[in-house]
Amino acid sequence: MQKVKLTALRRDLFRIVDEVLETGVPVAVERHGKTVLLTPQSPAPRLARLKRRELIRGNPATLPDARTTRWREPRNLT
Repeated sequence: MQKVKLTALRRDLFRIVDEVLETGVPVAVERHGKTVLLTPQSPAPRLARLKRRELIRGNPATLPDARTTRWREPRNLT
């Protein structure tokens, strides 16, 4: 991990940010003895972005015996 002072970050901000985004390696920025970490944001996993759906819970073996409602054409179309 690279460490830079705030004045160096100010001078080379775009180069440092591009480097962090390309390599994924964070950069520690120091000011008055305190450190701030500049890291790339990782996108959420694809599974976490899926819309939650209603699922059938229970034993799948009993699924063929499950009671379902009848299709009622006019009511189900509205």
